[in-house]
Amino acid sequence: MNNDAMKDMFERLKDDLEILEPEAGHKNRFADRLQQRTKIQDKKTSWFSWKPLSIAASVVVLLGLGLLFIEAAPQEADLASVSVEMQETQSFFTGAINQELTALKSLESPETKKMVDDAVKQLTILETEYKSLKIDLKKSGQDKRVIYAMITNFQSRIDLLKEVAGQIDELKNFKIENNENIL
Repeated sequence: MNNDAMKDMFERLKDDLEILEPEAGHKNRFADRLQQRTKIQDKKTSWFSWKPLSIAASVVVLLGLGLLFIEAAPQEADLASVSVEMQETQSFFTGAINQELTALKSLESPETKKMVDDAVKQLTILETEYKSLKIDLKKSGQDKRVIYAMITNFQSRIDLLKEVAGQIDELKNFKIENNENIL
């Protein structure tokens, strides 16, 4: 747009444009009103603040949702929780397993280390299965099949330890018969 066109446009709109200046002190009156309005708003919010209330409400909502969505880990139950007899059975098997494991580790030598390590790995697998059975026992409401599986697991661990100890003894006897160095 060139200058002539602009001048023509202003000439045409001259009656529609406001060209009056505000009265003297207009800016000061406006600033005073604005200041009074902010003081009134400050007084209204000073006796009650929504910020702490909104934070507290958010915390309550988050805790509520957390409680709804957090699934409790299934509690484990072992044989001791079934009955007094099962508690005695568990104590017996635990003691027998610890005794056999101690005996097996006392037979460990450089030549039998691999056998003992393999036995310990197998025991770890059986213990993991037992932990799974403990969870199943809790879920099943003390189902007899799960109880029998737990007892069988204990027996399997003892049998494994006895078998490895027997193999080490056979190896030891074989070396003695062939006049080799004793382990």
